[in-house]
Amino acid sequence: MADVIKHRKVKIVVLAAGEEIGAHCREGDIAILADSTGWWIKFVGAGGHLDCYGDPYPSYNEALWSAKAAAEFGT
Repeated sequence: MADVIKHRKVKIVVLAAGEEIGAHCREGDIAILADSTGWWIKFVGAGGHLDCYGDPYPSYNEALWSAKAAAEFGT
């Protein structure tokens, strides 16, 4: 089940393995998900367009901190 964190009116959605971004996020949200390479931050744009940083973070806490920092400035 996806966990939702609100930060500066931005919804940060932490997805569990196998959960789809489109099923839990909409435009303006930030998704955090993990794979074998690390923790990814995905920014959800208009029409479901996804953008992300080029490299994953090594830990959940670093990904969450970065997502909160992005929320400070707007996505």
